[in-house]
Amino acid sequence: MSVAKVTEITASSTKSFEDALQAGIKRASKTLDNVTGAWIHDHEVSIQGGNITEYKIRMKVTFILND
Repeated sequence: MSVAKVTEITASSTKSFEDALQAGIKRASKTLDNVTGAWIHDHEVSIQGGNITEYKIRMKVTFILND
């Protein structure tokens, strides 16, 4: 039997939401073993002078706990 845990991660990028997602998953995988899935909880942007300067996501990452 496996036991999974879910943790929330916030990641950002100056390029896109997709880039922020990739950065968050890459970073989570360095710290957490057995990452099996993720879902986007929220999107947000920072704006200065009428332009988007940063894309932010909050995601929930699922990983399987080691025995």
